[in-house]
Amino acid sequence: MKIRTHLESLPPYAPIEPFEVLSARLGRTPDQIVKLDANENPYGPLKVVREALANMDFPHIYPDPESRALRKSLAEFTGVPAEYLMAGAGADELLDLLMRVFLEPNDCILSCPPTFGMYSFDAELNAARCVEVPRRADFSLNMAAIRKAVETHKPKLFFITSPNNPDGSVLDAKTIDELLELPTLIVLDEAYIEFAGENLGASLSRIREVPVRENLVVLRTFSKWAGLAGLRVGYGAFPLWLMPTLWKSKQPYNINVAASIAAQVSLEHTDELAKTVELLKAERTRLMTELQKISYLKPYPTQSNFILCQVDGRNAAELKARLAQEFGVFIRYFNKPGLRDNIRISVGRPQDTDVLLDALKKL
Repeated sequence: MKIRTHLESLPPYAPIEPFEVLSARLGRTPDQIVKLDANENPYGPLKVVREALANMDFPHIYPDPESRALRKSLAEFTGVPAEYLMAGAGADELLDLLMRVFLEPNDCILSCPPTFGMYSFDAELNAARCVEVPRRADFSLNMAAIRKAVETHKPKLFFITSPNNPDGSVLDAKTIDELLELPTLIVLDEAYIEFAGENLGASLSRIREVPVRENLVVLRTFSKWAGLAGLRVGYGAFPLWLMPTLWKSKQPYNINVAASIAAQVSLEHTDELAKTVELLKAERTRLMTELQKISYLKPYPTQSNFILCQVDGRNAAELKARLAQEFGVFIRYFNKPGLRDNIRISVGRPQDTDVLLDALKKL
């Protein structure tokens, strides 16, 4: 027997490890670990969500394959009619679903690194190519190079993130409008939009434009702002012409009942979630101010729940390792084109910031 040839050379995606693995490795209990490496919400789900999960009525029954109740709640939240919406096991499932629907072997997608690594990973998983147009040093897009790449390679999908991961920059309205003029399907990943602008990112999101555009998909998630990363629930708004194919191509029971309930209850209490988001934005401001005082760090402006820093005058990999081993503080380390000797720090609670800053100063 032989597996598909292109999978033999596919490099594995490097996920972030959970508390129990980190605890065992370091010999520390979970409460002795400050986990700032995966952009998770340190406050977790709302209390009312936890209570709803503890009192689920039908965990023994298969979930609704169309997630109708969740999509109704999402329609009320986003202002996008339910027939344009689909839920996924995290936005990651919807990324993969789009590629499986569109890509033949050797087709290509377009991406602008440094950015979320799943775009290129999923493309290669589907025997396609990822054409990359690097961002400028300030993480802005090179529109001239993008237009040339679209003309030359004719990508079927163009994945773009705002706020971008790992730097937290937001695309301005003019740039997004220019992207939407391109002859390809624009997949706008808004995983961190709730941390940008005002009113949970509503002023910056393009999700309400999906029903009036033929070439726009907007993806969002409950992982960050709602604290549901472990339950894996996201959603997307898609052009109506695409929906029949998506419905017949997705796994039938892709949203488990716990994730669906947690997402619905979260949407019933967005005012409380907004308070949590504001806490994180305030802590982001404090963390940025303090990081700017550390001589070997150069933090970049951000509108997300993380701060990317250039490390100058010392080894960034060693910094990450010592923070973990000596202080139980976990951050993300990058060493690839456009991100040489960079670290990314998720915004935590005030006590998490205190531990981090104390460790950075001692190092």
